[in-house]
Amino acid sequence: MQSALRITTKVLPGDKVEIKLPPGSVGEEVEVFVILPEKPKPGRRRVLEFIEEIRSRHASRTVEEIDRELQAERNSWDS
Repeated sequence: MQSALRITTKVLPGDKVEIKLPPGSVGEEVEVFVILPEKPKPGRRRVLEFIEEIRSRHASRTVEEIDRELQAERNSWDS
C-alpha cells in the first residue's frame, strides 16, 4: 500500500522549501507535489455587480428621498 504524508511548510529565503521526512526514509525515492495558494486577482468587478452592491447597501432609499438629499446638498452650496 502506498502511503502519503501531508506537510505544510513555509518558503524559505531563496525560494527554497525544506521537508523533513520520518526516520527510515533515507535513500528512498519520493514524489513531491507543491501546491501554491491561490492569490486573489486584483481584477475589476463587473459594473452590474458594483451597482447591485451599492443598491443592497441603500435598499430602503427611494428615488424621491435621494432627490431630496441631492437638492439639500445643492442648496447648501449657495449658503
